[in-house]
Amino acid sequence: MDSKKIENWKIFNLIDIRIGSILKVMKFVEAKKPAYKLIIDFGFLGILNSSAQITELYSIEELIGKDVVAVINIGNKKIHKFTSECLVLGVSGIKGVSLIKSSQKIESGSSVFID
Repeated sequence: MDSKKIENWKIFNLIDIRIGSILKVMKFVEAKKPAYKLIIDFGFLGILNSSAQITELYSIEELIGKDVVAVINIGNKKIHKFTSECLVLGVSGIKGVSLIKSSQKIESGSSVFID
């Protein structure tokens, strides 16, 4: 493996991807594009806020208690008066953004294995 590829893997492995459970969801009416404000429990790592443009495929009610996959160490992003502290991961499709999820119930705060 050449040194550039090794360096890329080292950088990629710095990303901290975790499982969290959504505690609270609110419409983000100030956002330019339709979005929700999410309050997510990452277990022993604490509770973080996120903004997510997932309104096309998910209602507020169905998101409560849902597990999500999120990057938790990329810093904060201020969106109007709301601070997003993690990035929820999803896949963009024709009908909207579909959340990435585990096929089994996993403890909040668990690390996503990258190999």
